[in-house]
Amino acid sequence: MIDEAGWPIWFLIITSVLGLALIIERFLSLRRGRVLPSGLFDRVVEVARRGGGSKETLQRLAGSSPLGRVLAEVVAVRGESSDYRTAAIEEAGRDVAHELDRYIPALSTIAVVAPLLGLFGTVVGMIEIFSSFTPGGGDPAQLARGISVALYNTGFGILIAIPALIFHRYFRSRVEFYLHQMERQAGILNRVLADENERTRPFEVAAP
Repeated sequence: MIDEAGWPIWFLIITSVLGLALIIERFLSLRRGRVLPSGLFDRVVEVARRGGGSKETLQRLAGSSPLGRVLAEVVAVRGESSDYRTAAIEEAGRDVAHELDRYIPALSTIAVVAPLLGLFGTVVGMIEIFSSFTPGGGDPAQLARGISVALYNTGFGILIAIPALIFHRYFRSRVEFYLHQMERQAGILNRVLADENERTRPFEVAAP
């Protein structure tokens, strides 16, 4: 089949291997247990309430998962002003979003490029078709070869583009769900710690 598709098919084969590698990598990296570990939020709340937010603890938490990175930032800035906390949490969220979005745009690129590579193979096949016609008549073998190259490359291009587009949309929706969950949990933790600070803050006595 590869021989009948001609040399343009190798561009599509390389593209398909790259796309498959990206899909497998994103499946492994975007597992729920890796991004949103179960029970992590409750453990962080308990540790923060006991005053266990040491530098070493926060570093381990930030390196454990993307959710841990955001929650660690919330605990680290618990004593700052409201605006400062919000800015710090949003910055951590942007870093996590960039990490989760890694390689996903490449799948979109593959979904666009694959049909174009198939079209390129189609053009090469059409050139071979027209080259088969001479003033003395046509060469049936070369004509069949040109048709084979054109059709195989068109089909392979579409075959690669469809799953690439499907998985691109799937991973994007998954990342959006994870970001929503992290934003929600970070907001809850921020409010919990803010309430704790208010309760533990000493009362100020107005000067007479």
